[in-house]
Amino acid sequence: MSDHFYFTAPGRVEISGNHTDHQHGCVLAAAIDLEARADVTLNGSNRIRVSSVGFPPADICLDDLSVRPEEKNSTAALVRGVAAAFKERGADIKGFDASVTSTVLYGSGLSSSAAFEVLMGRIINRLFFDDRADAVEIAKIGQYAENVYFGKPCGLMDQTASSVGGLVFIDFADASAPIVERVPFDFSSCGYTLCTVDSGADHANLTDEYAAIPGELKTLCRIMGKEVIHDVDENEFYSCLPVLRKAAGDRAVLRAIHIFDENRRVLTQINALKNGRFDEFLNYVNLSGQSSWDLLQNVTPCGNAFHQDMAFAITLCKRLLGENGAVRVHGGGFAGTCLAFVKNEALTGFVEGVEKVLGRGACHVLHIV
Repeated sequence: MSDHFYFTAPGRVEISGNHTDHQHGCVLAAAIDLEARADVTLNGSNRIRVSSVGFPPADICLDDLSVRPEEKNSTAALVRGVAAAFKERGADIKGFDASVTSTVLYGSGLSSSAAFEVLMGRIINRLFFDDRADAVEIAKIGQYAENVYFGKPCGLMDQTASSVGGLVFIDFADASAPIVERVPFDFSSCGYTLCTVDSGADHANLTDEYAAIPGELKTLCRIMGKEVIHDVDENEFYSCLPVLRKAAGDRAVLRAIHIFDENRRVLTQINALKNGRFDEFLNYVNLSGQSSWDLLQNVTPCGNAFHQDMAFAITLCKRLLGENGAVRVHGGGFAGTCLAFVKNEALTGFVEGVEKVLGRGACHVLHIV
């Protein structure tokens, strides 16, 4: 076997389904033409050494892959977590050096962490596990590393979209075995271009804001004897509103309403795409964005009055688009990016308008891969 290898893993966009994955709901997501890349060399030791541009190097001893609290929120935590998950599955991991570069910008909302996790998973799966883990299993390993080792309570959507590739519908009703279906739609043929717009705020220090969403929903669900919104009867939920408001709080109730509605929107949008009704799909993009702002409340971090970068970015995009597209908060929210569908003939003016206000390079034109 050669001792030198090359691996890649793409970033992702969440087309529809904002914060539904951790509630065992439905998501429409896609892998994009921005990616993490690794040059890998076997080093003949029992250590994994990863150098990643812009981050401190990680040096992991394979003799001890237990969780280390001091590594939380670090590259080392993700490497250690992915390696530990493969070792538990029986992988005979040997030492390697990986030099990682990425066009999935950190803090951009395009899931640089998921791309990195999938990248590490693909390396170990190919070199030390005979490719026995399929794409969904690699995604689960990435989620495990991020939840348990890195310390971020993310769902499984980011990793699945990156690992599977293309435009995919994911039903997380059974989180241990999500249903993944490729959606046969070519966005390049619809007359619109997919863009992300950087809000100018970094989401790296917003873990508490993200964690509050599943945390509040868990509190609400447990009042009803359930763990996630998927298992809550919607009619019973509405009949219990007085109790739920008092026990879980209004924000938790509003967030639950968003999840119920958002799951229906995802299914409606997939049906619209399958039947060539792109205008209907775009209408629901806007409705999803408004629901995320009003009900899910993941546009502006709590207490931020002076800096409201995401709210401003979305408002700017709406004014520039007019009737020529749709826009919504993207991914976890609070910072990072918003997602826009821009009519092709309006694209040049849109990009120029965004970058005049938010700065050169703030608008990224993307393609699904």
